[in-house]
This record gives sequence, C-alpha cells and structure tokens, in this order.
Amino acid sequence: MQQCYADDATFTDVAFKTLNAKQVKAMWEMLCKSSSDDFKVEYRILSANGDSVTAQWTAWYTFSATGNKVVNRIKAHFTLRDGKIVAHTDDFDFYKWARQALGMPGLFLGWLPFFKNKVQKTARGKLDAFISKTVN
Repeated sequence: MQQCYADDATFTDVAFKTLNAKQVKAMWEMLCKSSSDDFKVEYRILSANGDSVTAQWTAWYTFSATGNKVVNRIKAHFTLRDGKIVAHTDDFDFYKWARQALGMPGLFLGWLPFFKNKVQKTARGKLDAFISKTVN
C-alpha cells in the first residue's frame, strides 16, 4: 500500500481522521505489522471514472486490544494522479465497528462523540508512537 500513495497524499477516516502521506504510509505498515494471524482484506471496485475510484473493502481480523473478532465493511473513495493515490477517504459505521471491536463498552458508548474522540486519540497516539520508533 505504501507504494500506492503520492508524496503529497492525504487519508481520512473516522479512526485516524486526517493523515498526510508519511502518516498514511506508516499507518499501513503499523496495521500490517500489528495485525492478527487471521487478518484478511478483500476489495472490489465499485466505480472508476477518470481519476476517481470508489471501492468496497471488507476486513476480517481479531482486534488486538480485546481479542474480539471484527468484520469491517468500508467504502473507500480515491483520487488518483499519475497512477498514485493523492486523496483517500474511508467511510464505515463506527458504532458497528465499536460494538465488534470493543464489546460492551462499544455497545453502550460507541455512539457517543466523546467515545469516538477517545478512540481517535488512542489510534493517533499509537500511530505517532509507531512513527517515532520506526519511520525515519
């Protein structure tokens, strides 16, 4: 995935919010390195029109913090330039993800903005720590 992004690319989703190219490349490395043995991703292209592509991702994995199984269906929007991704936005149902990944806390709190903010801060903190340890 790292090779797919332009040097000025951006990425946005509900967990990491907005990342620059260095951060999104590190995010993919972190996710792949920390993934469970059962991590699997499938995708299909929903539409492609010039430099715009929409795809459906489905990711199956065990969430490392809880040991819970997750099936996350994501709609991805890409803008391409010269064969590289310059903008990537992933949309998914955060509450559905929180219920699967976090169990009871996600069930009872996953729909609340403060809970989503806590998850975002935790995800970004893990990414920042990963970058400081591994990325030059």
